[in-house]
Amino acid sequence: MLRRTAGALARAYGALATLPFAVRRDRIAPPRDLAHGAWIDSLSERFDRPGLRVLEVGSRNVTGANFRHRFSRAEYVGFDFYAGENVDVVGDAHRLSSYFAQDERFDLIFSSAVFEHLAMPWLAAVEIGRLLKVGGHVFVETHFSFRSHERPWNFFQFSDMGLRALFNDALGFELIEKGMSSPIAGYFTAAARPGLRFSPITEMYGHSEILCRKRAEPPAGFDWSRVPLDAVVDGTRYPEPTPR
Repeated sequence: MLRRTAGALARAYGALATLPFAVRRDRIAPPRDLAHGAWIDSLSERFDRPGLRVLEVGSRNVTGANFRHRFSRAEYVGFDFYAGENVDVVGDAHRLSSYFAQDERFDLIFSSAVFEHLAMPWLAAVEIGRLLKVGGHVFVETHFSFRSHERPWNFFQFSDMGLRALFNDALGFELIEKGMSSPIAGYFTAAARPGLRFSPITEMYGHSEILCRKRAEPPAGFDWSRVPLDAVVDGTRYPEPTPR
């Protein structure tokens, strides 16, 4: 009861604290069907079909979410670093393909709240590419702005463009949709340097999401050091300096 009351008071305070942000519009839109809280419905509707194979990377029930039942008509496989509820295969995502037969492929590989805990997520992206069928899809949701958690293995935070840099054209991935959801409004605390203390922080998002389709097999001997920059950044450029 006490915890529930404290949570309600914290939310009421949060509603008041975010009033100064109410008049501004977030610059980055959430993905249409794949925002936080909506993506599982979208993926289940599309991929929960007989004959399809689905692999979840980071499937262990940690927060109360178990997605196996959302793919009851497909063949679902749960993969995680530790054994536990909803885990079929235990292993390291950086060597994902090594835990499956050489000709084994999936129609969908997805993960939620996993990539921020991978020490070398670029290796996991290559491994996912190896396990997907041509024409198969990968969906990743991770954090852009969030509290430090599950340390020391809390390595990265990703924008939607950061996820696209991982699942890029050179690796054989066609972008279907990306974006960021769960907008956050915040302030620097008294522990920040004097020039920042209590200043508002905008354009933070709790979650970033991406859905890509594998259009081709990764090149043999794929080497990140040889990837052309334009294949990673989709031909975009860092903003040019503005005249002073």
